[in-house]
Amino acid sequence: MHILIVEDNALVAAGIRTGLDLHGLQADIAGTAAAAQAHLDARPYDACVLDLGLPDGDGMTLLRHWRAAGNAMPVLILTARGTLQDKIAGFQEGTDDYLTKPFDLPELALRLQALVRRAGGRASDRVRLGECEIDMAGGAVWLAGQPVELARREWALLAALVQAGGRVLSTAQLHDSLYGLDEDVGSNTLNVHVHHLRRKLGADLIETVRGLGFRLGVSADPGAR
Repeated sequence: MHILIVEDNALVAAGIRTGLDLHGLQADIAGTAAAAQAHLDARPYDACVLDLGLPDGDGMTLLRHWRAAGNAMPVLILTARGTLQDKIAGFQEGTDDYLTKPFDLPELALRLQALVRRAGGRASDRVRLGECEIDMAGGAVWLAGQPVELARREWALLAALVQAGGRVLSTAQLHDSLYGLDEDVGSNTLNVHVHHLRRKLGADLIETVRGLGFRLGVSADPGAR
C-alpha cells in the first residue's frame, strides 16, 4: 500500500511517514499543493493523507480539483480544523475520512487501511489464499495455521498483490508499491522478494505472467476466519 502525505510541516510529515512505515505502509511526502499534484501525475497512490493549510493554497481546493477531474483516490483529511462546519465542508468536497490533530498514528494507519479495503471492495481485513491466511490490517500471515514472519518489503509486495484482486501488476507498479520515489532500487530486487514469498508461503502463491508482471496464483477468499 502506497500513501501520499500532503503536509507542509516537515517534522509532522516525517513522523507520519515513520509511523506508517512501522505499519507496513509505504509513503511519499509532498509539502505543497503543487508538489502533491506532481506526485499524482507521476504515479497512482492507494490513499492520501491531506493537510488543509498548505503554503501555496488550501487543501480543500486541491481535493475539489481531484474530484472534479475524476480522481477517486481515497482521501483522509488530517488537520487542526476541527469544527463541525469544517468536517461537513470536507465531506461535501469529497473526503473519505476526517481526522483532527493531535492524533494517534495507530489510528491513522487503521483508518487508511480501512479506506483502501473499502475502495477495493473487501468487507473484511482477513483474506484466505489457499492454506495462507492474511490479516491485512494487522500485517500478520499464517500458513496452515502457523504464523509466518515476513520482512517489510515482502509484506508490502503481498499486500499489493492481494489489493489487486487477481489483476496482473507490472514490475513498475509493484516497485511503486514497495519503494518511495527517492529510493534507489536494484533491477533484481523485486524478483528476490517474490522468491522469498514463494519459499515462505508456497510456490503457487504468486504467478509470473511472462512479459507483463505478477499476480496472485491462488484465488482470494475475503472474510476468512
